[in-house]
Amino acid sequence: MKKSKIFLIFLALAAMSLMACVKEDGQLPTPYELVNNTLDLTMKVKEGSLSSEGLTLIFENTTDVEAIYSEFFALEKKTDKEWYQVPVIVKGDYGFNDIAYILGPGESQEFKMDWAWLYGSIGPGNYRLVKEVLDFRGTGDYDSYFLAAEFTITE
Repeated sequence: MKKSKIFLIFLALAAMSLMACVKEDGQLPTPYELVNNTLDLTMKVKEGSLSSEGLTLIFENTTDVEAIYSEFFALEKKTDKEWYQVPVIVKGDYGFNDIAYILGPGESQEFKMDWAWLYGSIGPGNYRLVKEVLDFRGTGDYDSYFLAAEFTITE
């Protein structure tokens, strides 16, 4: 009986701590605490490309090795100086094409992003788009970095 009470107390505390991570309006905090932690790979928004449904990214690789990125991305909004995940509008499961885009040493590439299918048209605010980039040396031998490009929607 005593073990049951301890277990229930532990379970209640665990549930409360999980609920503390979610804002009142249901927003989940970012899972990406460390972004742009490589000086030699950058990602920025192409000037004049931003809309409420997408943008064009510019990747720059100033290293002497190839970098790889995919179609996966996450969109986050800044609220009260903290980043939160923008809720998806897709009902059920969704996914991204698993295509490797190679960014060679010294190369720069543009990549058009359309998030309307996943997030809809976003309203005014400060946002960032997060993408994973790999420094791939071989099977099982790679470093993973998350790059973030910040932008503001005004209308």
